[in-house]
Amino acid sequence: MTSPLRRDARRNIERVVEAATEAFREHGLEVPLEHIAQRAGVSPGTVYNRFGGRDALIDAVMPALIEARVREAIDRALAEPDPWDGFAVYVTMLCELQATDLAAGDALGRRYPSAERLTEICNAQIGDAQTILDRAHQAGALRADFTTEDMPYLFWSSAAVARATADTAPDAWRRALALTLDGLRASAAHPLPAPPMTHDEMLAAMTALGERRQGRS
Repeated sequence: MTSPLRRDARRNIERVVEAATEAFREHGLEVPLEHIAQRAGVSPGTVYNRFGGRDALIDAVMPALIEARVREAIDRALAEPDPWDGFAVYVTMLCELQATDLAAGDALGRRYPSAERLTEICNAQIGDAQTILDRAHQAGALRADFTTEDMPYLFWSSAAVARATADTAPDAWRRALALTLDGLRASAAHPLPAPPMTHDEMLAAMTALGERRQGRS
């Protein structure tokens, strides 16, 4: 028979995960762990003892959500007969996810290396994104010099607009993204003043964003 202590410990873990899921979605992945503990009705020490820190808690909450939503965007994009429409659908769905779920926005635009499962999922989707870009390139619809390493620019800028306008003009990010997408059409292409980031540079930049959050623990 399971002891009362073990049942209590398991219930505390469930409470922390539930509280973290809600808090991350409302405030992003930077929300203080103390806030999560208070919301779960446990001590901060319980959070640290059960999860060891923020990234482990992120890894307990985010992978299933991100994997399902990113997979949906990829499948919708590849199902589009027009490669440009597929590219636009993919980008728009992920930007919409960012605008409506702050935790997803952080997960898509940053890297948390100690959240190993989430990092694995986010890195794996880069190959699918490349397939979407390749289709649009081969159709002559997407400017030829746009790479997967340029994708974070779209997510960073869209996330910044969504956060800045959330209370005043919650759909403003859609206009900003539409302007950006028009600039990515091959027909509108002009030479760019700098080369794209390398794959390693892109991951380093995303990791740095994850490490700069206030109250990192």
